Amino acid sequence: MSAENRYPGYDVLAKREGLSWNDATRRTIDARLSLPRVPRFFTPAQWLTLQALCERIVPQPQDPDPVPLAAMLDARLLSGRTDGFRRAVLPQQDEAWRRGLAALEAEARTRYGGAFHELRAASQDELLRDLQAGRLSHEAWGGMPGNAFFAHRVLPDITSAFYAHPHAWNEMGFGGPASARGYVRMDFDRRDPWEAAEAAPGQERQALRDNHRVR
Repeated sequence: MSAENRYPGYDVLAKREGLSWNDATRRTIDARLSLPRVPRFFTPAQWLTLQALCERIVPQPQDPDPVPLAAMLDARLLSGRTDGFRRAVLPQQDEAWRRGLAALEAEARTRYGGAFHELRAASQDELLRDLQAGRLSHEAWGGMPGNAFFAHRVLPDITSAFYAHPHAWNEMGFGGPASARGYVRMDFDRRDPWEAAEAAPGQERQALRDNHRVR
C-alpha cells in the first residue's frame, strides 16, 4: 500500500495457516476481511459523507483493495462496542457520529451549496480545518463542540480502524495478534524469524528473501 515498501514481499495473510495464528485470530481477521461494504448502521446519506471524510483523514493510494474505513466504523457502531468511557462534552459515540456527519453535511451545503462528498478535496479540507479549529457553528451541531468531535471521534476512530485492518499491517511489518506463537526477541533491533524484515537501504533484496519465508 505504500509507494516505498519498507517490508518487500511481506504478506501478513501468509501467516493464516501457520503457527503464528490460532483459530481465534483467524476468525477475527476473517471477519474484518469479509465486512459488507454497505451501510448497516448509517443511512445511505450518512455513508456517503463518512466515506468522503475517511478519504480526507486517511488518504489511501489507488489500490484495488483499500482498507474499508467506512465499513470498519459502521461495523463498530452497529456492534455497540465502545471505548468504555465518554467525554463529557460529547454524547454517546453513536449519537456523536450521527450528529457530527449531519452537521458536517449542513456546513458543506451552507458554505458551498453542495453535499460534502461532492465537494472538491480542497473545499473538504477547508471545512475540516475549520472543524478542527472550532470555527464551525451551524445549528445542526446541537451544542456538540465540533473541535471535540474531530479530536475525540473523527481522528481516533478512523485511524484506529485503518490500523486494525490486515491490509494496513503489511506496510508496517505487523504480524497480527501475538496468539499463539508470541514474540521472543523483545530487545531493540532484534527480530523473531516469523516477524517481517525491514528493508534498510541497500538490503532490499535480502529483506525480500526473508519476507517470503515469514509464516
